[in-house]
Amino acid sequence: MYRSNAALAGNNNIEYKNRLFLYEVVGLSQNGNNSNLNYSIRNSGSVYITVPYNRMNQEMQRISRLGGRIVSITAVNNGNTVVEVNGNSQSEQDKSKQQDKKSMTQAKAKKEKVKVPVNIYRPKNPYVGKCVDIYDLVDEGGIGTCRHMTFDLSEGDLHYVEGQSIGIIPPGTDDKGNAHKLRLYSIASTRHGDNLDDKTVSLCVRKLEYKHPETGELVEGVCSSYLCNLKPGDDVAITGPVGKEMLLPDDEDANIIMMATGTGIAPFRAYLWRMFLEGELNPDYNFKGFAWLFFGIPTTPNILYQEQLEQMQEKYPDNFRLTYSISREQKNSEGGRMYIQHRIAEYADELWELVQDPKTHTYICGLKGMEGGIDDAMSQAAGKHGVDWIQYRKDMKKAHRWHVETY
Repeated sequence: MYRSNAALAGNNNIEYKNRLFLYEVVGLSQNGNNSNLNYSIRNSGSVYITVPYNRMNQEMQRISRLGGRIVSITAVNNGNTVVEVNGNSQSEQDKSKQQDKKSMTQAKAKKEKVKVPVNIYRPKNPYVGKCVDIYDLVDEGGIGTCRHMTFDLSEGDLHYVEGQSIGIIPPGTDDKGNAHKLRLYSIASTRHGDNLDDKTVSLCVRKLEYKHPETGELVEGVCSSYLCNLKPGDDVAITGPVGKEMLLPDDEDANIIMMATGTGIAPFRAYLWRMFLEGELNPDYNFKGFAWLFFGIPTTPNILYQEQLEQMQEKYPDNFRLTYSISREQKNSEGGRMYIQHRIAEYADELWELVQDPKTHTYICGLKGMEGGIDDAMSQAAGKHGVDWIQYRKDMKKAHRWHVETY
């Protein structure tokens, strides 16, 4: 069930939970209401306060109420003893304190400089990277072919953020002799790449295969077949990145609802890896919110990235919830196949409660047909409270809290 922010306060980044921070505060000496302070004021008007991570927000609010202003915050390693400054005392390890302050300043500067890159490489001048890894995602007994592939970016300037897409230009020409047009694919890796070195980008690609309705011949998708048949060392023409619709919010306390079918899992893999698997690599993003993934697939062997998803759910039960809809194995309430819209209907009341929180963002990625069923389910839940869901959804869209990328 949905947990309140207080219940979700458990932070996945243990290093930050156990860390202390040194606040330098000015203005308290002029306030005149310092009788309830448990530390004295320096003649300069500055006071240094040692604060554990889980009390940072409360202490900021208290300082503000007392008329003070925080001029610096220094992260202090647990191994360093920081003595509360009462006029003369200093940190016992000033050098370490200064280094931590420098690191924190650099992280802050990095966060401020991050801008969403768009079209660094265009079709007329694509980046040519090599495939460095490719492997199957569908287990034995599953339906179709789906592969995870990683491309090297070290020879160029292609960089991206979670939720964006890249274009792939398949080699060769069509039946009219024209060069093939690019196809867009959602990026399945974080900005740091699967190797955590900022030098790769990964995709999750399903090979398009179907029988021609008239001839019965097997038809294969041009670009998806090309990609799924790659081998390590092969060159790939890449454009982009593009897209701003599916970006994660900066708020580390946000609630993130994700609804995916099949390879629509790609951007959500990037979100979840950033939230839970990169640890110290993300000093500028320390997720403390709640993420809920609804994942629709036809069979259990088709659960892409199953092992990692279930490990995250087990390790972070207060921060991550995972709900499958397995259409060919599970039954809905009417006895038919269990599609993702049926799962949404099953949890619609909880989801309605959750989306009313202004910190909640909802993302939908996958087959276009899923949207109508989701609207039907949420309309029933909202209607119990006299709310028009369609209008409410439009308002969420205007507030940049409802994000859809379907095909």
